[in-house]
Amino acid sequence: MGASESRQVALAELKERLRSLRVQRRLSMTALPGRAGLGRTTVSQALNGTGMPSEATVVALAAALKTDAEPLLRLRARALPPTARVAAADDTDSVSDPQTRFENWYRRYLEQRYGQLSVIGLDLSRPERACWPLDAAYLSLELAAPVRSVEPTDSRGGMGAAGRGVEVRVERAEQALAGQRRTLVRGLAGSGKTTLLQWLAVSTARRSLPPELDHLADCLPFVLPLRTLVRRGELPAPHDYLTAVGCPRDGAQPTGWADQALIDGRALLLIDGLDEVPQAQRAKTRQWLRELLAAYPQVACLVTTRPSAVPEGWLADGGFTELTVRPMSTRDVAVFVTRWHTAATSNATSDQERAHLTTLEEALKDTVRSQRDLARLTTTPLLCALVCALHRDRRGHLPHGRMALYEAALSMLMHRRDRERDIEAPEGLSLTEHQSVQLLQRLAYWLIRNGQTELDHDTARALVDDALPAMPHIAQQADADAVLTHLLARSGLLRQPTAETIDFVHRTFQDYLGAKAAIEARDIPLLVRHAHDDQWEDVLRMAVAHARPHERASLLRRLITRGDRTPKHRTRLHLLATACLEHATELDPAVREDVQQRTAALLPPRSDDEARTLAAVGPVILDLLPGPEDLEDDEAEAVVTTAGRIGGDAALTVMKKFRASTNVRVQSTLHADWGNFDTEDYVREVLAHVPGAPYVMVRSAEQFTALRHLRTLASVGFRGDFTSSEITSAIRPEELRMLHIFENSVLDNLDFLQVYTSLTDISFSQCPNVSDLTPLAATPVTTLNLFDCEVARIDDLQGLTHLKSLGIDLELPHWNLEVLPVGADLTNLWLGVSSCEHLRTLEDITRWPNLATLNLCGPVDGFSQISALPKLSYLMLQVRADPSMLAELPPTPQIEELWLGNWDADDDLATAARALPNLKKLTINCYDKRRQVDLTPLRGMADLSITINRADEVLGAEHFPPGTITRKPRPRT
Repeated sequence: MGASESRQVALAELKERLRSLRVQRRLSMTALPGRAGLGRTTVSQALNGTGMPSEATVVALAAALKTDAEPLLRLRARALPPTARVAAADDTDSVSDPQTRFENWYRRYLEQRYGQLSVIGLDLSRPERACWPLDAAYLSLELAAPVRSVEPTDSRGGMGAAGRGVEVRVERAEQALAGQRRTLVRGLAGSGKTTLLQWLAVSTARRSLPPELDHLADCLPFVLPLRTLVRRGELPAPHDYLTAVGCPRDGAQPTGWADQALIDGRALLLIDGLDEVPQAQRAKTRQWLRELLAAYPQVACLVTTRPSAVPEGWLADGGFTELTVRPMSTRDVAVFVTRWHTAATSNATSDQERAHLTTLEEALKDTVRSQRDLARLTTTPLLCALVCALHRDRRGHLPHGRMALYEAALSMLMHRRDRERDIEAPEGLSLTEHQSVQLLQRLAYWLIRNGQTELDHDTARALVDDALPAMPHIAQQADADAVLTHLLARSGLLRQPTAETIDFVHRTFQDYLGAKAAIEARDIPLLVRHAHDDQWEDVLRMAVAHARPHERASLLRRLITRGDRTPKHRTRLHLLATACLEHATELDPAVREDVQQRTAALLPPRSDDEARTLAAVGPVILDLLPGPEDLEDDEAEAVVTTAGRIGGDAALTVMKKFRASTNVRVQSTLHADWGNFDTEDYVREVLAHVPGAPYVMVRSAEQFTALRHLRTLASVGFRGDFTSSEITSAIRPEELRMLHIFENSVLDNLDFLQVYTSLTDISFSQCPNVSDLTPLAATPVTTLNLFDCEVARIDDLQGLTHLKSLGIDLELPHWNLEVLPVGADLTNLWLGVSSCEHLRTLEDITRWPNLATLNLCGPVDGFSQISALPKLSYLMLQVRADPSMLAELPPTPQIEELWLGNWDADDDLATAARALPNLKKLTINCYDKRRQVDLTPLRGMADLSITINRADEVLGAEHFPPGTITRKPRPRT
């Protein structure tokens, strides 16, 4: 058998083993991707495709299938062709072209430099425990992206329960980044942003990206940590990239090599840490990035930052898509714990040690599930890794609480590790734990005060030197240089990214120690003065925890007083004070009451904006959320939205309180926000208890699998490539009444819908292969919506004689309504932006004399024709259709309800008063920056009920009786 055939046999055997394991574990092809944390396409290709799965994919599948990854990886190695081993030394040397030879070397260099993950210096006494292979330890986390929709918010607009204006789509990293060339990834400290960049760098260098990221397959990655670059003064040009990051062969790169890669669009810039750029330099950094992208418009770019470091849309003008790293779910934590212990096991030296690690893994999973404080901590890879290491180090025992966990980690890193392993003064210097902490606090506090994340070696030495006169025991042993060398070598908290710079292994420990130093220095005024700065947020929280009771009271009093006096920062400061209460174990009751009084002005929330603000505070706000008793409907909805945005087990307890609510919008929110929770737990404990059958949106294979726990599925939406057989397997034919299908590229035959004998409402959005609509004629469907389905045969509508409601947003084959092939007697018509642009006129709209609701998303000639519709009672104008269109109408008394979705402060309601003399209900939605509404032109319309959403100012309200005008959110007095 030849080498090529041997490789093919090995690949076939690998795929057969994966398929057999899936069958043995009784996992469906929809459940396996969720278990493995991989995309559906990635799993399908790994098991059934012709391509080679990446090492990371094989490791993830092995963990999900509960099998040893090593035999599978050996099979994969046997299946690799020699050319796949990019940058092997002999292959590199055999290439004659200098540029290709250097590039091959560079790819190998990236793989070696970024192919290992370290867990913040824990267990460093044994070199084999210092780091883990990226392939084994990498976990694909979830990223969230806002999904904007033009769907109406009123069910009578033709879209039923769908349509809240903005949704959040949550996907695994590979799916979220699919097709993206420019991305800004936001995430909390330790959330895995840098690890994601490492994985992208290594996978791209190896040319082993998953299928979802094929658009980056041939790219050349450049990892650019901003924390290092900004210290050099001017940010580097392409030819200086390798020099800036300390690549040892920077001088060997061919002339113009990096420049040409950027010009050709082959470069992938991985820019890490916008939040680590001093705030004063961020505008300059943005300008550097803008100029770079202007010079190299084809380049791919991914930038990371902490969430609040830069405002939303900060890079929008550069075409960047914003994604946010979601907190790790319970399932993610379980997968991470498995991966961590699997990686540790790969370095174990005995069967006994491997068995012990297996026991520790199961014990830790149970502990995390059962202890709420611990579960709240393990929401990022950093803290998960820290918990795993502490659990191992303490042989299965863990401290309680965030601060106790940090204290235990510091103790282990700086003192317990050396003492318990009989390591004494390896550099001829002995420091107590307290002395080490005091010195590290100085470095940390200098960084915080100066807005830096790293300091040069000379400054660090000077800070240590300044401390030595007050520490004679240390000064007698060594000078500042030796002390600093000792801290770098033995503390486990410092690292030296370059020969000239020093930083902390993670910002969390810098903030912890800096906060301690600030309290010991009695710098409470300084802390309060910087409290509005996002980079000081964790410092404030930890300072409250470090402080003594009287210091804690003083800090919180000053914080709320500054908030009272500073309108610009009031909400942030008061919410930060509330967040700090979590760490105030002992506090003057009067101070706690003062803080809670300020919180009372923010709680309960009344709008999505307020919910977003509260959610930014984090899980601590969950204990302050009221309800469901004594809440108004808008408050109940916003409370559920707040908890849903935070997610996790603690938030699950809040959601459970509202599961019996009969408020339709609360029910809708409960179903909309389930992506931030463990799917199985959320369905069993929340959704299965919601009364009735509210609308359920399914976005993932895991959510799809969990549908079996719901009693009834009457109204369902599927977003993604769910097949007809999957849909029919999940929903009983007699139950389904409403079905919405979004972004589905595999669905091409609608015959399966004929089994649903109760289906009356169906929508298709972005379904490029849905063309034949004739199967719908054999269903009881009365409501049909088609959005961005360009191949759909509109002529098939002629046979759908039972239709009552029709929504269309695509280019129509006919330019007027007269020849639009609709044979039904419609009562509801929705025309989207594309349809309105394609139609020349609304003439002949009277062919549907029973039309009661008309929804327009753009201006159309012949608008005055709607006045001839005798039963038209409800008119909606949104997106590009605005109130000025009403000037074309003659008096139309039959219209009693008007919905305006594109209000501008310059719009005049006088046209509405003239054209709609019998108007009974008016809804105005303000999305313009100048959110002012003047109701004066409507005075005298005594029977009019008005709802105004998101207005900053309403004029003319005095002309209407009390209770006539409803504002959302309700203004706070």
